[in-house]
Amino acid sequence: MLAPLRTELGPSALADLLRELLAEARRAVAAGAPPPREEELLQRARERGERLAAGSLVPVINATGVLLHTNLGRAPLAEDALQAAREVASGYSTLEYDLERGQRGARDHHLEPLLCQVTGAEAGLAVNNNAAALLLALSALGAGREGIISRGQAVEIGGGFRIPDVMRQSGVRLVEVGTTNRTYLSDYQAAITPETALLLRVHRSNFALLGFTHEVALADLAALAERHGLCLLDDLGSGCLIDTRRFGLAPEPLVQESVAAGAGLVCFSGDKLLGGPQAGLIVGKRRWVEPLRRHPLARALRIDKVTLAALLATLRHYQRGDAEQALPIWQMIAARRESLATRAERWAAALGGELREGVSTIGGGSLPGQTLPTVLVALPPRLPADQLAARLRAGRPPVIARVVEERVVLDPRTVVSGQEAQLLAVVKAALQS
Repeated sequence: MLAPLRTELGPSALADLLRELLAEARRAVAAGAPPPREEELLQRARERGERLAAGSLVPVINATGVLLHTNLGRAPLAEDALQAAREVASGYSTLEYDLERGQRGARDHHLEPLLCQVTGAEAGLAVNNNAAALLLALSALGAGREGIISRGQAVEIGGGFRIPDVMRQSGVRLVEVGTTNRTYLSDYQAAITPETALLLRVHRSNFALLGFTHEVALADLAALAERHGLCLLDDLGSGCLIDTRRFGLAPEPLVQESVAAGAGLVCFSGDKLLGGPQAGLIVGKRRWVEPLRRHPLARALRIDKVTLAALLATLRHYQRGDAEQALPIWQMIAARRESLATRAERWAAALGGELREGVSTIGGGSLPGQTLPTVLVALPPRLPADQLAARLRAGRPPVIARVVEERVVLDPRTVVSGQEAQLLAVVKAALQS
């Protein structure tokens, strides 16, 4: 019964697992529980061993309706991005090799032309995430000097990471201007001193500030920075290249717009609305990009060949103009309620569920408060919702759902078509067991 586990785990790990189970059984018996039967112990060993062999990082089916679910890995990659990553990872590549000259090249040279073409920037590079991009830019351009930011933009960007903390880590002295809700160009102007290295704008991508507010237009900030020989660093966060208003959503700042407005540097994520792998992308004026490229942190934070290959494949869809059709995140955003209803009706019929009107959310610190209409499938209440949700998480593959009004519901918007058969099988098993 345990022979396959000996092969998958190795004899040493299997022995450790059996010792652990025996120790648990002894403690239970000492506490008054009856001794377990041999078959019961073997079954426990098999179940726990299979979980260990599978590992903790496994694919899941996202039926939550949260498109950029940070806990579930944010944007799924397009098939050609996966293929590009596989091809580069399976052998050697021209990562830092110039075929024409037959000598060492630079990995940035693969990415920079494409980044510049899709954003309109003069130069660009990539590091391993957007927080790293911000840290590199601040460290390279402002260490030991001052960075000016609106008080209403000194935000927490997720996971407990705060813009003021990142600035302190980079060695930049934070200078806050204006108030939480209203900041004017004169506030920035009055704060500039010989110690000022840069102006910083941070897009509040994970919350909205409404009501009695005022912000300085990016073009005005860029003009002010240019007059004083400073860099305007625009941290956009989600990194959108497509106008979200076309899908009934609020406008998300576009990278191209920031570049056109004159920002010296623009930082954004690769795995949010861009729809690619985790990366921090930096584009802007060459005079400000080059110091970052030469900074020691650039090497410590650089992306690997697999990420680079997937990122290049993703950006080519923007270059060709077919990102909405090819990238999963934009396919999900563009999905019409009618097509979602058709899938939901099919699932409800197969599972004995009920249809409910609902909404999907973007998530991932993008488009806060914005939703898309969807049709949910409420599963039969044969078990308490928390128990049924736990059974779905224990499935193979795990199904992550959400609970609405004490019912477990499935949102078809975030379930890719190739996962539908697996989803139905897992849900049926959970309802029947």
